[in-house]
Amino acid sequence: MSMIKTTRAAVLVQQKSPLSIMEITLPDNLDFGQVLVKVIYSGICGSQIGEIDGVKGKDNFLPHLLGHEGYGQVIDIGPGVTKVKKNEKVILHWRKGSGINSATPQYSYKGDTVNSGWVTTFNDHAIISENRLTKVSDKQEALTAPLFGCAITTGFGVIDNDANLKIGESVVIFGSGGIGLNMIQAAKHKGAFPVIAVDIYDERLDLAKKHNADFIINSRIEKDIRRSILNISKDIDVFVDNTGNVDVIELGYDLVNKKGRVVLVGVPKYDEKISINTLPLHFGKKLIGSEGGSTDPSIDIPKYLKLVDQGILDISKQITQVCPLIDINDAISDMKNGVNKGKIIIELNS
Repeated sequence: MSMIKTTRAAVLVQQKSPLSIMEITLPDNLDFGQVLVKVIYSGICGSQIGEIDGVKGKDNFLPHLLGHEGYGQVIDIGPGVTKVKKNEKVILHWRKGSGINSATPQYSYKGDTVNSGWVTTFNDHAIISENRLTKVSDKQEALTAPLFGCAITTGFGVIDNDANLKIGESVVIFGSGGIGLNMIQAAKHKGAFPVIAVDIYDERLDLAKKHNADFIINSRIEKDIRRSILNISKDIDVFVDNTGNVDVIELGYDLVNKKGRVVLVGVPKYDEKISINTLPLHFGKKLIGSEGGSTDPSIDIPKYLKLVDQGILDISKQITQVCPLIDINDAISDMKNGVNKGKIIIELNS
């Protein structure tokens, strides 16, 4: 293994608290299927905010590392790794791709264990499972590359795989953050109409409009959001919820037509439940829980990269803030409070 013994990381030590920036110690050797990566850029996803806030309940793995979409360079490879080589550039993603599913690495801080999953990106150097890496060209635009680790693949996957959106169908995308923007582009790419973007922040809706949403609605301002949507289209085929708000989920279930699909991307708090009449489910209405858009990164990342190269997919406007790791807590706060309208990228090793 490389001579790298320690690295800087943003660690979740306590739920509902800021991340702690600390110098953690790496294991002495790489295990079977593990890859040591120098992380260059990382995205921040709503999933990390959910982990910090304890949306799914008590966290039994504290302290642990975070981050699941990034871009970096391979420093070293462990036994059995054939998918990537030293010095190659890679996209880091949380969905399984091809390759070995390795054991998770065990970092430490002052002799105590710091837990980690198969991929983390809020650390300058990370030990990643081979199947959470996809090799990209040295010519790949570095700053936007992390978006392919989750935001783009999830956004397109939800529309293509989960919603199975067809040409001419209508879609409401409730929550127009980083993933929502890519859902909008994916829906337009599939020939949907109208594509209705809903959010509580005008700045995000302005960005949604720039990403070709046909209509935008501010649900904080509109007193009757149901009526506002039906005034645009009385026949909604697909409703995607990115918020995890149970009232929004119930609204979507009520709005879609008899054969409509409601796709749940956002996750409600562990102690919250929705209330629906299940009878429509027997006659074609569908309520679908999404896990990363059911994507296969090894297949889908190269496919979406081609769309960018061909000018079909525009991701240049999605990144609206870049900051160093030391400022990650401020960035997370900006994301939670809607101060930042687009995607925030963390610059590592800076």
